Amino acid sequence: MKNMKPIWIVDDDESIRWVLEKALARENLITKSFSNARDAITALLSESPQVLISDIRMPGASGLELLQAVKANHPGLPVIIMTAFSDLESAVSAFQGGAFEYLAKPFDVAKAIELIRRALEESLREVNVEPAAGETPEILGQAPAMQDVFRAIGRLSQSNVTVLITGESGSGKELVARALHKHSPRTAQPFIALNTAAIPKDLLESELFGHERGAFTGAQTTRRGRFEQAENGTLFLDEIGDMPFDLQTRLLRVLSDGHFYRVGGHQPLKANVRIIAATHQNLEQRVKEGLFREDLYHRLNVIRLRLPSLRERREDIPILARFFLVQSAKQLGVEAKRLSEHALQFLSGLDLPGNVRQLENLCNWITVMAPGQTVEVKDLPQELVHGKDASPLAMSESLSSNGGTMRSDDISRLPFISSPNKSLNGTPAFFAANTVTGTSWTELLEVAAAAMLNNGQSEVMDALGRQFESSLIRTALKHTHGRKNDAAVRLGIGRNTITRKIQDLGIDGAKDD
Repeated sequence: MKNMKPIWIVDDDESIRWVLEKALARENLITKSFSNARDAITALLSESPQVLISDIRMPGASGLELLQAVKANHPGLPVIIMTAFSDLESAVSAFQGGAFEYLAKPFDVAKAIELIRRALEESLREVNVEPAAGETPEILGQAPAMQDVFRAIGRLSQSNVTVLITGESGSGKELVARALHKHSPRTAQPFIALNTAAIPKDLLESELFGHERGAFTGAQTTRRGRFEQAENGTLFLDEIGDMPFDLQTRLLRVLSDGHFYRVGGHQPLKANVRIIAATHQNLEQRVKEGLFREDLYHRLNVIRLRLPSLRERREDIPILARFFLVQSAKQLGVEAKRLSEHALQFLSGLDLPGNVRQLENLCNWITVMAPGQTVEVKDLPQELVHGKDASPLAMSESLSSNGGTMRSDDISRLPFISSPNKSLNGTPAFFAANTVTGTSWTELLEVAAAAMLNNGQSEVMDALGRQFESSLIRTALKHTHGRKNDAAVRLGIGRNTITRKIQDLGIDGAKDD
């Protein structure tokens, strides 16, 4: 989950600020209040909120002036303007200025919270622009196969041509896409990424092309899709082989004539976007099977870059492992561990089906779990040492942290081994000692908490609690194939509760039963 920023409340009426602060606190949302717009405008020079709520009429600068300042420097930040019910002119001005929504006074607190949650959802779904050059992870590799990839990126550096990246899961396809963007004429423009396999089919069209207000139930505001967000920049479509067939037709049209329509829209929009697509699947075979349009395949397959698996570049494993150990140590605020020569040789001989992502996860595990600063073969996860299934390390996303703060799902990505259908003395096996490593999940939780406390982080219980809830819900959704109502029943919580938590925790992939 993304690192949630505070919700700013700007109103000269202390009672309004108090009511909203208390209501949002009950929803476990952090707030920051200002009694006037000028102080908020000054604060925007050094920080920004997740959502901003402002009265429209205050002494000094007005809410509309604040809205103007926000849109000038933070165009993607949702702003809710509070105004008198009869003040139609102010409401119109707010929408013309780019407000997300307006809240009529006096307002119902429950409806206000619902509106704020919608704004939060929009804010968390907005994709950030490509990070500055110094923040972009390096692509490491000395193997001849990777040098070929580097040469191809260099040859394409002055081109806007469509690129199709193929390779196994975890091989680094998005890193290559980011490098292609970074070294292209569009480098100063947005880089927008979308995993087409991670979005439910009924939401993917809206994600790609946006929707008009009222286009379907729940579409209470007009929303820009990824094509509009990536205007003049690069749109990276990951796992393109999993795109539904009917949406392939719409994508083909955009690639053919550069125009598209928002869902529910009648006005064609022009797209100036470079497409980079990626897949781990054999698209030629999917074309033969009738699962992928042949004409779209040829549109995407202008330049193809194949990323080698880690098995094909074993000589890169030591340099990658050292790099990941240093990065992991920085994130947790601890001293970097080192692998002995014997341990490096051992790792270099493993197949690692999860490729670079699996190696990164393993290095994060080593940083947290391995004893001592020099790591020997015996200190590695025993399922690797004894040749057992290493799949718990081949996870879909890397264990990560943000400034020392472990992000959502981090705990669940530690290498737990469990037998969910059995119990030990009445205790579910997931909560029992790990039969391979001898480590229980509570001990791993203590390690995570200790790392956060040592790093000086506050509100550790809230952070870990949210991660725990997120892990449970994600696992239940995976078990029920994304059906959230079924997941709620299995977890023993209400349908409204799981819907709210899915929105609050930024969990993708849920669908109605």
